[in-house]
Amino acid sequence: MKAVSFGQYYPSDSILHRLDARMKLLLVVLYITMIFFVQSYIVFFAILIFAFALVLISKVPFLKVLRSVRMIMFLMIFMFIITTLFRGGNVGEVALTGDLRFPSIYLSGIIHASHMALRIFCLVLGTSLLTFTTTPVELTDAIERAFSPLKLIRFPVHEMALIMSIALRLIPTLMEETGKIINAQKARGAEFESRNIFKKAKAMLPVLIPLFVSSFRRAEDLANAMDSRCYRGSEGRTRLKQMRYRLKDLIALLVVVAIFFAVLVFRYNFFDFEFITYLGETWWGGSSDLPPPSII
Repeated sequence: MKAVSFGQYYPSDSILHRLDARMKLLLVVLYITMIFFVQSYIVFFAILIFAFALVLISKVPFLKVLRSVRMIMFLMIFMFIITTLFRGGNVGEVALTGDLRFPSIYLSGIIHASHMALRIFCLVLGTSLLTFTTTPVELTDAIERAFSPLKLIRFPVHEMALIMSIALRLIPTLMEETGKIINAQKARGAEFESRNIFKKAKAMLPVLIPLFVSSFRRAEDLANAMDSRCYRGSEGRTRLKQMRYRLKDLIALLVVVAIFFAVLVFRYNFFDFEFITYLGETWWGGSSDLPPPSII
């Protein structure tokens, strides 16, 4: 549990840390949208290089970022297996396995499953940089500014942003608390290493109940602390640090928009580039409805 790093802020003096929080929030939204347009291994590889370059620029330890991805490795493997086993093939495609006792597996299904796994990996890798390079206070202000038009319909924007910020901040704390409870239960003879799923689930019950109790206690302490400091919502509140867009924010936006445009060009080939057409007709393009070639 100590290795969990999602939701933690890593202090550093990098370009990403100095970007405006509102701009980083917008860039993450563009990045997430861009990932869903990627249908090619070549573009996935380019996106991964871009994400790894951002990690180096942010000066966040690479292993710390990979720990945030490790949390969803089980989900990636599970989705890959399920998609491979139960996705049908293209028209005229021959199954790789023809055994009646085992589901038919198609090469197009493996390609589609690997695309899903890569998409999840890129999403977590890129979005985790937002929490690593942005403090909870800055993130709260950015979310409040982004949804400020909803105040016209009396939507509690400030309260929503505050809840999201507190939730992100408490993720590492709850993980640390879970690790302490597990160690305490192990000292009392609890078995967490059993291969039996039912025994593992039964062993987790003594962990979940104290964790819920501790969470409610922390929530009550936080509410009392805010009340003792005369917190009364967003009415008339001012900010110590005012957010301002700078030239570096504009440059970062232009870079991400240019990459997004390149992804769209590679996906839809607006200008009829021959090399994109060739890649789209092969297995590496991943966008053709024809059966994949037998030789990779």
